[in-house]
Amino acid sequence: MKQFQPLQNLNQSQRTALAGVFVLLLPIFSPNLFSPLGRTFPSLFSEWNAPRPRHLRLLHGALDRQISIRQQVELWSPLADQGWKPCTESYRVSPLPEKSQGFLQVFLDGGLNQQRMGICDAVAVAKILNVTLVIPRLEVNPVWQDSSSFADIFDVDHFIAFLKDEVRIVRELPTQYSWSTRDYYATGIRATRIKTAPVHASAEWYVENVLPVIQSYGIAAVAPFSHRLAFDNLPESIQRLRCKVNFEALNFVPHIRELGDALVHRLRNPPSSSQTSGTMDPTDRINTIVKAGAGKFAVLHLRFDKDMAAHSGCDFGGGKAEKLALAKYREVIWQGRVLNSQFTDEELRNKGRCPLTPEEIGLLLSALGFSNNTRIYLASHQVYGGEARISTLRKLFPVMENKKSLASAEELAGVEGRASLMAAVDYYVSMKSDIFISASPGNMHNALLAHRAYLNLKTINPNMILLGQVLVNKSLEWSEFEGRVLNGHKNRQGQLRLRKQKQSIYTYPAPDCMCKVA
Repeated sequence: MKQFQPLQNLNQSQRTALAGVFVLLLPIFSPNLFSPLGRTFPSLFSEWNAPRPRHLRLLHGALDRQISIRQQVELWSPLADQGWKPCTESYRVSPLPEKSQGFLQVFLDGGLNQQRMGICDAVAVAKILNVTLVIPRLEVNPVWQDSSSFADIFDVDHFIAFLKDEVRIVRELPTQYSWSTRDYYATGIRATRIKTAPVHASAEWYVENVLPVIQSYGIAAVAPFSHRLAFDNLPESIQRLRCKVNFEALNFVPHIRELGDALVHRLRNPPSSSQTSGTMDPTDRINTIVKAGAGKFAVLHLRFDKDMAAHSGCDFGGGKAEKLALAKYREVIWQGRVLNSQFTDEELRNKGRCPLTPEEIGLLLSALGFSNNTRIYLASHQVYGGEARISTLRKLFPVMENKKSLASAEELAGVEGRASLMAAVDYYVSMKSDIFISASPGNMHNALLAHRAYLNLKTINPNMILLGQVLVNKSLEWSEFEGRVLNGHKNRQGQLRLRKQKQSIYTYPAPDCMCKVA
C-alpha cells in the first residue's frame, strides 16, 4: 500500500493540484465565506471588512450635540398649506367610444417603482389610442429574481373599477388572442410586437406606429415599455389621467396594506414611549423635545446597495479590497460603461454624484435636528456591507426599526423573499410616516417625493452637491457642518417644486396634476 507523502515531499505539480482542489472545496465547507460575493466573485474578503467611521470629528460632534426646542418643533410640524391641491377630477372626462379599436399589451421590467410608472404610461397610451388595455405583465426582476405579478402587488378590482369611465381594462385576453403571450414573442419576430418604441415617445408616434398594427391584427404588444411616453406636449386630460392612475387607482393588495398598518401602529405606539437611549434629564426642556416627536416616526430609505455603490465610482472607505471588488463588479456587470469611474472620488463628491453612506446620512439627520430617541424605520432591501456598515448610523439613532424587527415571521410569510412585495410594504409605510428621507436619488425616492408632494406631506430631499462638498473637508467642526446643512435644506423639506420641461411627471406632479387654490 502506498504510504502518505508529507506535503514538503510533494513536487511542484502535485502542490499546484492540491491547492486547486482546496480552492474548489472551500466554498463547500465554508459557504458563508462566499455568500456575500453575489454574481461576480470580487476580492475574497472585501464584502465584510467593516470600514471605520470616515468622519470621526463630525461623529463626536453629532453625539454631543444640543437639541434646540424650536428646531424639534419645526422639524415635526406638518407642512404649511402651499396653496395647491390635487385636481385629477377637475377636468371633463370624455365618454368612452362605443367600440374599442383592439387590445394593447405591455411588458414592464425594472423594480416596483419603475413598473409603477410604466403602468401609468400604459393606461395613458390606451386612452390615446382608444384601445383596451390588458393588465400589464411584470417581467421577472433580473437582480432580485422576483416573479411577482400585477395581481400579487396591486388590487386589480379597484384598478379596473376606478378607471372604468376612462379606459377599458381587462384581466386577460379573449380566447382568440390567447396565443399572444410573453413566451410567444420571445421565440421570434412577430408582426404584432413593437420593439421600436423610442424612449419618451410622443402621442403621435403611438398613433402612427402602434394603432395601425392594432387595426390590422386586433392586438399589439409593446416590449420593452419602460419610459416609453413623453412628459411634454400631451393633452391636459392625459397628464391628469397619469396622476389619477399613480395616486388613486394603484392600491396595494389588502394583505400588504394590513401588514403596513400593523407596522405603522407599532411605530407610533412603541411598548414604552418614554424609553430613550441614555438617562432622561427631567427638565422642561427635554420633556418638550420628547413631546415634539411623541408618536411620530421618520422613514429612511437607506439606498446603499452594491449595484449603486459600484456604479457611482466613489470610494466608501473599505480600503483596497473594497475598491478592487467594486471595480471587478463594474467590469462584469457594465463592461466598462461606467463613466464615473474616470473621475477621482473628490471630483465625484464635489458634483454630488456619490450616494450617502449610512454614516453620512446619520450625520445629515443629526444636523437637521433629529434626536437620538427618534423612531426611524429603515426602508431598504439590502445594504452593501450589511450590519457592519450600519453600525455608525445605529450609534447615532439606536431606535431603528425595520419589517423584521416589528413583525413576526408569520406576519412576514406572505412577503418574505419577494422583493417587489417587500418594497410595496416599505412604500406603504413611507406614505404613512411624518417625514420621509432617501439617502440618494432613485426611483423610490422620486416616486415618494411626488406622492407626498401631491398630499402635501413632509419629505426631506438631500442636497447632494452641498453634502459632497462639506464631507470632503475633514477639518470641519460640527457647528459649521450643522449650520451649512441647515441653511442648505431650508427649502428641501417638501416645498412644492413645479415641473420643468422634460422633467418627470412622476417626480413633480405640479402643475400638470395639481391646481392653485383660489
